[in-house]
Amino acid sequence: MPLFIANAPCSWGVDDPKNPYLPAWQKVLHEAAQAGYKSIELGPWGYLPVQADELKEALDRHDLSLVAGTIFDDLVSEQNFPAMVELTHNICRNLKAAPSAEKAHGNNKPAPYLVIIDFGNPQRAALAGQPTKAPRLSAAAWQAMMAHISALSEIAWKEYGVRPVIHPHAGGCIEYQDEIEQLVTDIPHSVAGLCLDTGHLFYSGMDPITALDKFWDRIDYLHFKDINASVWREVINDEIDFFSACARGVMCPLGSGAINYPRIHAFLRQRHYQGWITIEQERDPRDADTSLRDVTASLNYLQSIGF
Repeated sequence: MPLFIANAPCSWGVDDPKNPYLPAWQKVLHEAAQAGYKSIELGPWGYLPVQADELKEALDRHDLSLVAGTIFDDLVSEQNFPAMVELTHNICRNLKAAPSAEKAHGNNKPAPYLVIIDFGNPQRAALAGQPTKAPRLSAAAWQAMMAHISALSEIAWKEYGVRPVIHPHAGGCIEYQDEIEQLVTDIPHSVAGLCLDTGHLFYSGMDPITALDKFWDRIDYLHFKDINASVWREVINDEIDFFSACARGVMCPLGSGAINYPRIHAFLRQRHYQGWITIEQERDPRDADTSLRDVTASLNYLQSIGF
């Protein structure tokens, strides 16, 4: 049975909606469809149209559905939390109104997903992939973040029927194995699942298959990336922040980097995974002219090995 494969605007360098170099959203939707994808993530709020009817029309024009929306922000700060509540409502309202990704996923929680990512601590961002050097949150700050994530998750699921999934992310305050272990202790699966990302796991010093196996019962959704190992070693040695590393080309098309996707395919088949997988390749948006080539190559590669 083929698995469900989507892509995301970050493969065109779209992470910060205020970045002056972003490609037009029309180009992203057109190229995602041209490459053969049937679903895409929403990307940062404000990039794709925010009016539900305009968004639906744009997606329908390219025969695309929405698999997920993302909160990518400081989830520790009390001052920032009201804005995150408003953002959760906005994203979930559009996820509910837009064409939704295929829901036949076996035992996996169905799309659409609200992907919840903490990011915004400058010290953590600067030391992405450095588990022995990155400062850790105090117990009080960690519990504040857990409470905020739980509250946003309750809004997504109870008010909109959108499944919340927490995404450990390089440079965020949930990145390393001990932090993921604490997360799954503090937030039950009934509140939120996990979205594990093969590239972020590798980037942060974990073996992707070992991590997938360890946290398998909590996973609802997957992200796939690949890592250029030589660039990764350079940015880790030079203590380069995560997005500067992306601009250097640390992410590469699937099958051309260090992550063993045939082994991951065998693992997912053994575990009977039937959920969504979203391919991502973060980059500087000024390099978006090669995005179509790369997202096409990544999808073709996965299909060539049985996905």
